[in-house]
Amino acid sequence: MSETTARKFPLLPMLGHTKGKRSAVTCALKCDNACASEVCNTSENGYFRDIASATLSRRAALGFGAAGALAVVLGSAVTSAESASAAGLSAAAKEGFAKSKLQFTPIAAVDASVDAVTVPDGFTWQPVIRWGDPIFADAPAFDIANQTAAAQEKQFGYNNDYTDILEIPGSKGRRAVLFANHEYTNETIMFPATMPAGQVRAVGAAAHGLSVVELERKNKNKPWSYVKGAGLNRRFLNSTAYELTGPVAGSPLVRTVQDPAGRTIKGTLGNCSGGTTPWGTILSGEENFNGYFVAKGTSAADKRYGLGANPTARQWELDDPRWDTRNPGYENEANRFGWIVEVDPFDPTSTPKKHSSLGRFKHEGANVIVAKSGHVVAYSGDDERFDYLYKFVSAGKYIEGDRKHNMTLLSEGNLYVAKFTGNSPAAEITGVGNVPADGAFDGIGQWLPLVVDGASAVPGMSVEEVLVYTRLAADKVGPTKMDRCEDVEPSLLTGKVYVACTNNSNRGVGANEAATEMNPRNQNRDGHIVEITETGDQTSTTFSWNLLMVCGDPAQGDVTYFSGFPVDKVSPISCPDNLAFDSVGNLWISTDGAPSGIGKADGLFKVTVAGKDRGKVEQFLAVPRDGETCGPIIHDDERTVFVSVQHPGEDGSFGAQVSFFPDYVAEGTTPAPGAVRAPRPAVIQVFRG
Repeated sequence: MSETTARKFPLLPMLGHTKGKRSAVTCALKCDNACASEVCNTSENGYFRDIASATLSRRAALGFGAAGALAVVLGSAVTSAESASAAGLSAAAKEGFAKSKLQFTPIAAVDASVDAVTVPDGFTWQPVIRWGDPIFADAPAFDIANQTAAAQEKQFGYNNDYTDILEIPGSKGRRAVLFANHEYTNETIMFPATMPAGQVRAVGAAAHGLSVVELERKNKNKPWSYVKGAGLNRRFLNSTAYELTGPVAGSPLVRTVQDPAGRTIKGTLGNCSGGTTPWGTILSGEENFNGYFVAKGTSAADKRYGLGANPTARQWELDDPRWDTRNPGYENEANRFGWIVEVDPFDPTSTPKKHSSLGRFKHEGANVIVAKSGHVVAYSGDDERFDYLYKFVSAGKYIEGDRKHNMTLLSEGNLYVAKFTGNSPAAEITGVGNVPADGAFDGIGQWLPLVVDGASAVPGMSVEEVLVYTRLAADKVGPTKMDRCEDVEPSLLTGKVYVACTNNSNRGVGANEAATEMNPRNQNRDGHIVEITETGDQTSTTFSWNLLMVCGDPAQGDVTYFSGFPVDKVSPISCPDNLAFDSVGNLWISTDGAPSGIGKADGLFKVTVAGKDRGKVEQFLAVPRDGETCGPIIHDDERTVFVSVQHPGEDGSFGAQVSFFPDYVAEGTTPAPGAVRAPRPAVIQVFRG
C-alpha cells in the first residue's frame, strides 16, 4: 500500500452519539473518543454522600479571610498587600461587578450552521494571527496546497487554545507578546488527499506545540498586528527540549533509551488551557496526551490513563518508536507527558520546564494565585469523566521583583485533591437539577493530601509514584469524582475559585455514580460552575462551596439554576470550558458544546458573580460553524476581547470545506481562480468600531 493511499480518516465511534453541535471528528482527534471508551475511573471511592447534619452545614465551614488580592501588570506582575474584605470582595468589586467599561447588548444564540463570527452591535472583529502565518524572517508564506514540515515549523501552529497577551515592559502599551497553545490537528481538512501520508504526519506534528509571537499597535485604541521576524518569536516543537523539575526528575519511571538520565523531555502534547503566573511566565496544560501513544493497554496505569493498543489517529508511531511504548527502551515515554509546562515568553533562549510537583493527569491548565502567606497556589482540573480537582501549594514563598527565584516555586511543594460534601439530604438531589430545599447547591470540602513536605501521604506509594500515577494515588484517598473539571480560575479580586465542570453524559448511567449535590444532574449534558471559598487563605485544607450555575436553556425546558437570577432572563449556556475575569471581577466563560444541545454555536459569555445580578449570563459573541471558543482574554479597560477560535469547519474535508473562517470573501465577490480555501484556526480580537 502506498504512503498516499495508506492515509485514512480515523474511525468515528461517536458518530450519531454526540450532543448538540459537537462533532464526532473532534471527539476522535482531540480526546481519542473518550466518551465512547470505558470510564477510566472505576475506583470504589464514591462521593462523601450528601447529609443534612447541622454540624456539616456550610456555615460551620465558612472562613472569609480570602487570599490577598493579586494585581497582574502585563509583562511584570506584582502582589498587592491589600487583602480582600471580610465579605470576600475587593473595593473594585464592591462598586458593582456589572460596572465595566466593556458594555454591550447581549447577542441572541446563533444557529450552529452559521459560518460567521457574531459580535454585539457596535463591535467588529479581525484576526490577530492565523494557522500558517509566517512568524520568522525566513519563514515562507502559507501555501495550503503545498505545506511542508520545514515551513510549518516556522509558521503559527494549528488549533490555538489557551492564549494570553503580555505587554512588553517600557513599550507604553504599543508592544506585547502573544502566547498560544496548539492542541491538536485535523489533517483531513488541512491537506489534500494526494499529499503523501508521511508528509501529512510530519506537517501535522509540526503544527502542534506552542507559539510565542510579538505584537504591535499604534496606540491603545488600535487593534494588534503580529510582527514577522520579531526577536521574541518562537515555536515549540516535538524536538524542543523541556527540563523536568521536581521529585520525578531523574526517576526510573521517566527514563528512556533516548533520555537515560530522565531529566530532558522532547516536546509537549495535547496542550489545552493554561495560566499566566504573577512573575510573567506562561503555564500550559498537557491534556489528551494518551491519544498519541500506542501501549500494551493492560496495566492498571495504562487503563487509568486511557492508553490502549490500537493505532493512533495520526500514526506518529510509524515514524518514531517513542510513540509506541511497547518498543524496548520506550516503556516510560507516556509517563513524560501529562504535566504542567512553564514557558518564559520574554526569553527566546530559555529552556521550558515540565513541573512534576503538580502531578500527572489530563491537565486542562493551571492557574496561580499568591496566598496571604506568600505561598504560591496553583489549581488544576483533570478533564476526564469522574476525575478530580487538584491544588498545589509551593514550599517557597513569592518574592516581589525576584523573577529568578519565583520561577523555581512550582518545582517543590504540597499536592492535594478535593473532596466535596453536600449539606442537603440525598433524597433532595433528584438527578434532574432541582434546587434543594435550602435554596442552593452548597456544602463544605477538604483538600486531601497526596504529597506533603516532601513525603508521600498515600499508603504504599512513593512520592515519585504519586506524582507519575497521580490518578491512581488520588483514587486511594477518596476524593470526589467530578463532571470533567476543566478550567479552574481563582479570582484575583475576591480569592474565590471557580471550576468549570463541562459535562458528563455517563453520570447515573449503568453502574456509574449518580447525581449528588456537587454534580446534581444525571447524564449531565450541559455542565455547571462550582464556586469555592477557601477557609482562611489559599493554603487552607478546608473550604466551602456552592454552585454558581447549573447550565442549560430554560426556554427548551431544561432545569437550570443561576444563583437565584431569573432563568428567563439569561443567555442559554452549555458546556462551560475556559474561564477568565475582567478588571472588576466579572467571570467570562467560553463554551465547548452548543447551548443546551439544541444546535447553537459556541460562544463567550459574561457572568455577574455578586450583588443583585449574581448569576446573570450575557452572551458576547458566537464562533463559526463547528468552531469552539477558547482562550478568552478580557481587556475591558480597552473595550477589547480576544478569543482563540478552534477547529472551525471540523466536519469538512479538503475538497469540500464547510467553513472559510477567517478569510471570508466579501459579499458580491468570488475567490480568485484556482484559489484553494480552507478554515484556519485563529486568534481574533473584538473591539468597538
